[in-house]
Amino acid sequence: MADVDVSIESLQIALAERDAELEALRAELEETNRGVVALYGELDAQADQLRQATELKSRFLAYMSHEFRTPIASFQSLTRLLLSHADGPLTPEQEKQIRFISDTAGEFSDMVNDLLDLAKVEAGRVDVNAAWFEMVDLFSALRGMFRPVLVNPEVNLIFEEPQGVPRLFTDDRKLSQILRNFISNALKFTVQGEVRVSAVLNDDATITFAVSDTGIGIAPEAHGSIFHDFVQVDSPLQKRLRGTGLGLSLSKRIAQLLGGSVGFSSDQGKGSVFWVTLPAEPPSEAATAP
Repeated sequence: MADVDVSIESLQIALAERDAELEALRAELEETNRGVVALYGELDAQADQLRQATELKSRFLAYMSHEFRTPIASFQSLTRLLLSHADGPLTPEQEKQIRFISDTAGEFSDMVNDLLDLAKVEAGRVDVNAAWFEMVDLFSALRGMFRPVLVNPEVNLIFEEPQGVPRLFTDDRKLSQILRNFISNALKFTVQGEVRVSAVLNDDATITFAVSDTGIGIAPEAHGSIFHDFVQVDSPLQKRLRGTGLGLSLSKRIAQLLGGSVGFSSDQGKGSVFWVTLPAEPPSEAATAP
């Protein structure tokens, strides 16, 4: 009988210890839950602050870009008027200086347009106006657009005739903007050789537009950041050719809006290939409905 009493007493002690452990565990879990709730609250507050900061930045960029456009347009109009000799002839030195002002105003205008596009994309205010169009028409428009800026006789701009590439359903203006960025960069960083534009239909019902060049290429250490905001290739040419470093970043974001992606390959000293891949067909029948 004594042995039974000892066993019961041992069980009661063990149960009491177990209850104490459970109580301690419950208290620890409650403390952890309170910490998690507090952490979530802090993260929500930080996310809200980040959203507000992003919105303020987008508003500032949009406002600044709009305000800069008026004086830039005035500079460009005045330089065009002076270069037309409407008010009389210019000396060679005067014409040289005015052309310098005109070129600088053009660079400034490109920077402002890039900043404004960035603000629109970040604010989600970019509309995609998709429609059917022919690849030949797109290439023809790009060819005419770049003909006046081909000032280096040692570089050829070649548009390959699309073979077996069907009509594409997307926003042709935004696709043109991506290709213009790729072509402009290729022409800037190609001193001799060619810049070649092509379109290929892939097996997975996508179309890849590629811009290849025989330029200076991109160093391997810069490959990971080339599509980031405000990133520029470090080279002697870059010091002479100014820009915002937003063209490739905007191209990537616009491609994502169109349901596609961008990519590149490059060998330093041998050239680069930049491409954008888009779906060849609309995502659904509803996409073609008015």
